[in-house]
Amino acid sequence: MSGTPRIYFDNNATTRVAPAVVEAMLPYLTEQWGNPSSPYQHGRVLVQPIDAAREKVAALIHADTQAVVFTSCGTESINTAINSALLTQPGKRHCITTAVEHSATLKCCEALVRRGYEVTILPVETDGSLDLKELECAIRPDTAIVSTLWANNETGVLFPVEEIAAICRKHHVLYHIDAVQTPGKLDIDVETLGVDFLSLSAHKLNGPKGIGLLYVKPHTPFWPHLLGGQQEQGRRGGTENVPYIIAFGKAAELAMQITPAKRSKLAALRDRLESGLLQRIEGSTRNGNAAHRLPNTTNLAFVGVESEAVLMLLDQLGICVSSGSACTTGSAAPSHVLTAMGLNAVQARGSLRFSLGFESTEAEVDYVLEQLPAIIETLRIAASPRKYAVK
Repeated sequence: MSGTPRIYFDNNATTRVAPAVVEAMLPYLTEQWGNPSSPYQHGRVLVQPIDAAREKVAALIHADTQAVVFTSCGTESINTAINSALLTQPGKRHCITTAVEHSATLKCCEALVRRGYEVTILPVETDGSLDLKELECAIRPDTAIVSTLWANNETGVLFPVEEIAAICRKHHVLYHIDAVQTPGKLDIDVETLGVDFLSLSAHKLNGPKGIGLLYVKPHTPFWPHLLGGQQEQGRRGGTENVPYIIAFGKAAELAMQITPAKRSKLAALRDRLESGLLQRIEGSTRNGNAAHRLPNTTNLAFVGVESEAVLMLLDQLGICVSSGSACTTGSAAPSHVLTAMGLNAVQARGSLRFSLGFESTEAEVDYVLEQLPAIIETLRIAASPRKYAVK
């Protein structure tokens, strides 16, 4: 099936670019295409729109505009925060993260170990939650930074980031939050959070791919990840991606218009899908904490099937869901998030992530509830006909 999917329940992987965002960025791809660092009017005229977009993105996270650094994506922002913390504190060679982080964090930490740094990777409980006592015990005098997700991209489980930030402040350790999954779904206030660094990516909030941000708390020592010109106040070299910065600003503006009522409606729709599947499909279970999670996300395990086969059959019906992070698609290994939560390889490979969007409808949920049970039954019978055949 080609073209637009009939039903898109993979919004944690990426979101549709909002029409208003496309409209906002188009003039900067066609007419106002200059370089904002240029000395002439055709370039200089772009400084004001960039500043306006920075104000909108800063307002989304309740930050000072000077604290916002535009990057290419969440991955760059995460790598920048971790490396900056180490490079500005050469006497500290230890980092702390968790076993359920996005690959952007885990791969960065793996590279640090190869460079001689030490990394503590904290385990999680079976519901995906984090033991804060264990985190505090892991902090050492040479710990430079703690980096955690706020909301897990596969399960939606939330970490208590304000409490983590308080622990880090107590021990004079920098704290970075990967908040990529949260805009629109949660309120973000960097002052309340008490965080030193925070990463976002526009394509998770109906903006385009290729633009992200890193919040750097004022007066926090900082080392640029990309060296070059003096763009972003000398904190990131490279010509500004003007159309995408404008788009990010518009997407942030739209995200700020999402009300608590809309979030509650989204959570109710998610719950309708989740409870319906759990009721209709024997041998199905939810992965992750039911209460402390994003309003749009559910991760379910189905005994007796391989998720890749389920995804293929759903795709033929125009239904888009996933088996985990899009950044690990194609890997033969089961989800590291689910195995860290105690699932075995078979259980992890039989799990699906459903991440709804604010445009999702009851009719779409009902269609999935109609189709998925039959798909699971068909695959179970094919895999083990004696066990699952109708008696």
